[in-house]
Amino acid sequence: MAERQVSTSHRVRSHSAGARHGRPDRRTGPWLAVVLVVVALVVAGVLGVLWWQDHSNPAAIVGQRGTEFPVIDRSTLDQTQARIVAVTEREFRDPGAGTKYAEGVTEPWCADFVSWVMREAGAPLANPNSGSWRIPGVYTLQEYYASTGRFAPIGYQPRTGDVLLYDGTSPFGQHTNIVLKSDAGTVTTIGGNEFGEISIHTFPLAEAGGIVGFGRL
Repeated sequence: MAERQVSTSHRVRSHSAGARHGRPDRRTGPWLAVVLVVVALVVAGVLGVLWWQDHSNPAAIVGQRGTEFPVIDRSTLDQTQARIVAVTEREFRDPGAGTKYAEGVTEPWCADFVSWVMREAGAPLANPNSGSWRIPGVYTLQEYYASTGRFAPIGYQPRTGDVLLYDGTSPFGQHTNIVLKSDAGTVTTIGGNEFGEISIHTFPLAEAGGIVGFGRL
């Protein structure tokens, strides 16, 4: 009897020692698996929400940034305006690198994009310094519109195809982009080199700041 008690006591001590030395309790295995699955699902859910928020509300330079090309009533546009809308929509859906719009030159390309779109739409610009269709600088672009009598100061109500010109104090910095829509002081624009790509923004003109004026189509 004494030997049996000693043996039983030894088994109990061995089990306790095993637990202390990290041997898993078989009863905790299923529960641990369930906890890990729940944690994984929660993490996946949080990441999914963050992804959706990032893609449904992308960062904007000013106002709201569009993820889709805006609906535009093209029946109200003249032929040049309609071509500008068609060209910009094509480039928004299938954009090229900045060098595509800058004749292969690596540089800030917002004015290059405006120049390229106008040429593609059959309304090419003319660089006052070189005569080229490409005007790579915002200030030179302003000079071009002023020299052709098509520069309009703040207070002008822009139309589809007009060009917005900004100085360095604007949210965009020194920049230029093209007006797609204009309604009651709020514009929708498309521009190159916005976040390093072709982007669409909708914003009240009064909230933009740094607007120098407009290049009329």
